[in-house]
Amino acid sequence: MAAELVDEVGTGVLSRATAVVYRWIVLAAFLALLGAPTLLAWMALGLADGVSPALYVVALLPVAPALSAALYAQRAWAEAPDLRPARALWRGLARNAKDVALWWAPVLAAAAILVVNATGADAAPGGAVLRPVAIVLLAVLALWSGHLLVVTAYFSFRTRDALRIAAAELFSQWRATLGFASLAIVAAAVVALASEAVLLLCAWAFALLLRSVSRPVEADVKARFTR
Repeated sequence: MAAELVDEVGTGVLSRATAVVYRWIVLAAFLALLGAPTLLAWMALGLADGVSPALYVVALLPVAPALSAALYAQRAWAEAPDLRPARALWRGLARNAKDVALWWAPVLAAAAILVVNATGADAAPGGAVLRPVAIVLLAVLALWSGHLLVVTAYFSFRTRDALRIAAAELFSQWRATLGFASLAIVAAAVVALASEAVLLLCAWAFALLLRSVSRPVEADVKARFTR
């Protein structure tokens, strides 16, 4: 079956290069489509006065399922390349959406509380201590989520097992953790220096980098936690 799919793409350099570019275009369109609700929500919140920063966090709900599908599809493309890349993306979304939502929704709820504590620390007693603690916890939560994304994109563990495995990978695969941190910093810089729309347009490139950074995590989880 794999050979048939390779034949569909072709063995020539030009045909393979064209197939790769086509996959990137489809990936960009897919992530733009799934990220559009977040972008529109942020734009609407930006026009309103007195909006809680927690709402910006809640608007990120579609992001993790979309990135999970992107990771799943990239592995599928490498294993069995064909000329229908969108099929792997939608299959990955259908396969992973539930597993991702089971941890992503609580993570966003916790992140929303931490963001409120960080931004409103001056109004609370001990705010000088509360803000840095909240920021550190947000950073740890974001990095843990990066490993959780990899675990749930490629494997089918129970949620509590996925949480434990991701926590173990957070330290054992520290190079990947630094990679996730770097991607998060670059994404924040793009938003700060350009706009959320630019980040959405570049989401495909971030997905490709995320796949590259996550390869050691995938390999380690497969070797240590699967038979």
